[in-house]
Amino acid sequence: MTAEMTRPELGVCYYPEQWPEAQWADDARRMRELGLDWVRVGEFAWSMIEPAPGRFEWDWLDRAIDVLGAAGLKVIMSTPTAAPPRWLVDKHPEILPVGPDGNVRKFGSRRHYCFSSPVFRGEAARIAEAVAERYGTHEHVAAWQIDNEYGDHDTIHSYSPAARDAFRDWLARRYGDIGALNTAWGTSFWSMRYDDFAQIELPNQMVEEPTPTQLTDFLRFSSDQVQSFNRMQAEILRKHAPGRAITHNFMNQNEDFDHHAVGADLDVASWDAYPLGNLVHGRLPEADKQRLLRHGDPDQPGFNHDLYRGVGNGRMWVMEQQPGPVNWADANPAPADGMVRLWTWLAHAHGCEMVSYFRWRQAPFAQEQFHTGLLLPDSTPDRAFAEIEEVVAEAAALPALPPRAPSEVALVLDYPSRWALSALPQGRNFRAGHHALDWYSALRRLGIDVDIVGQHTELNGYRLVVAPDLVMADAGFIKRIAASDTKAIFGPRSGSRTEAMHVTAPLPGAGLAPLIELRVTRVESLPDWHSESFLMGNASHAARRWRETIESDAEVLATFEGAYREGTPALVGNDRARYLATLPGDEGLRHVLEDTLRWAGVDTLPDLGPDLRLTRRGNVTFAFNFGCEPAAAPAPPEATFHLGAARIPPAGVAAWSET
Repeated sequence: MTAEMTRPELGVCYYPEQWPEAQWADDARRMRELGLDWVRVGEFAWSMIEPAPGRFEWDWLDRAIDVLGAAGLKVIMSTPTAAPPRWLVDKHPEILPVGPDGNVRKFGSRRHYCFSSPVFRGEAARIAEAVAERYGTHEHVAAWQIDNEYGDHDTIHSYSPAARDAFRDWLARRYGDIGALNTAWGTSFWSMRYDDFAQIELPNQMVEEPTPTQLTDFLRFSSDQVQSFNRMQAEILRKHAPGRAITHNFMNQNEDFDHHAVGADLDVASWDAYPLGNLVHGRLPEADKQRLLRHGDPDQPGFNHDLYRGVGNGRMWVMEQQPGPVNWADANPAPADGMVRLWTWLAHAHGCEMVSYFRWRQAPFAQEQFHTGLLLPDSTPDRAFAEIEEVVAEAAALPALPPRAPSEVALVLDYPSRWALSALPQGRNFRAGHHALDWYSALRRLGIDVDIVGQHTELNGYRLVVAPDLVMADAGFIKRIAASDTKAIFGPRSGSRTEAMHVTAPLPGAGLAPLIELRVTRVESLPDWHSESFLMGNASHAARRWRETIESDAEVLATFEGAYREGTPALVGNDRARYLATLPGDEGLRHVLEDTLRWAGVDTLPDLGPDLRLTRRGNVTFAFNFGCEPAAAPAPPEATFHLGAARIPPAGVAAWSET
């Protein structure tokens, strides 16, 4: 991969085992003629590679890789651990995961394994090593994918006997003695005291909810199991496939494990982009979903691009890009003509090195018959095929672009804080993932490029850190902000809990010291049908879902209105940090963040509106119109357009340089 390029490299997901071998060479030729560079294979091929214990059949895969490589395609080989074969389940049924209802999840689909099963870990290492030994230095295999979509189908959390035993061992290592666990878990509260780690059960099928510390510990443990499972395979691949990039394909806004931690063992982070399914299941009101039905949430793909660019330490791929209607959402609309092209250029503008489309040909059998590909089942091109041709042709007009530069604004996504909110939500409508995307959207509407970071990230160069939900604020992270030139704004509930899920002493908010002095004396969750308001300057804005009563020596920048505690602080700040004590509506959040950006010395644009988004790569500005009406590109008169023009049609793209 070169440091500068005019377009992302392009790829496709291909399943040679699903098609007649006589078709492979023609498929490979057409892929290359289309302009594709990469092809991913093998992620679900375990039973084809090893149809019986210890009996390997490599010939078909050898021939498939040779055919693809001979056509000029670079192969991404996968470890096939996401779909254990039937014979392994028959031999070792204990590898199957157990749901929170206590029922064993059966064979017949995929991801039917428990991360804590020592038997499965041994088998996963064995098949990963066999595949890596076979293809690790193969001339056509240029990269590796580990497993497939950790977390899909709610499979991170297993309640099996193996998970229970591993959890007990994890707790013994964490706490050292049972007394320390009793203190941390607050077991004096409902006579929950333990005498031995062997007494501890998993946090499911209880009469009432478990202590939030037990649940948060279980979520931490489950994340650690994913990390160690992934690291085990990464170490095998580094041994047998030196110099090849290693990745895993993450998913949209999955919070079940720490993606930053898993990403530390990868060379590049990739993710699977399905904007329309994620719109249907996403944060927007129904009226917006209807308007954007064929275009998608304007900020959901960009958020994930920026997240996984950070998870991959600057390197990000899209491993599966939606090419048409999918099969798995509550409703599955088709993208508007032009959207596959838009999503491809959007990924490139956000720093993506490679976009791979799922899949080459639509399958006429099995579970994904309604999931479109680049080809119809009869091998004639579907709409996305032509849009890829357009991207390849358009690339000639672009100058070579450098890697995505660091932004001035960093948004913090901290997975332990998300687990804390899951363990103790205090309101069923408190959806941290949606709220963070609202903050991101408000920044993007003001023309701000954003990096998404964890608490481990270095802060050099950032003017502003935005933390919508940093419940468990790490003391070292807060001290690093305080010692830097970076300013910060925190959303409600930030700094409110210790690592043990206790209230910070003396009161919630203390976790943000030494940045800002703050005491939260009351919190309340509000129903969706109720709205309150706060006053900032001369503007009144909606306050929804969450409200806090706070005391602070910092300057009061906005106050609550209405009959209940009118005039109490809604936003406070000093010369280093600000704290927002509610969840504003879109307009109010934009007002708060625009004022905060100005305070931090970050230049903004006038509100771009709900549908137009800009991002910059090098000296080229890209604009994307997610809306159903034409939009005007905010380019100066002397701009040189490389893609599109000043009038951007619906589902359109423009790119320009300024003199």
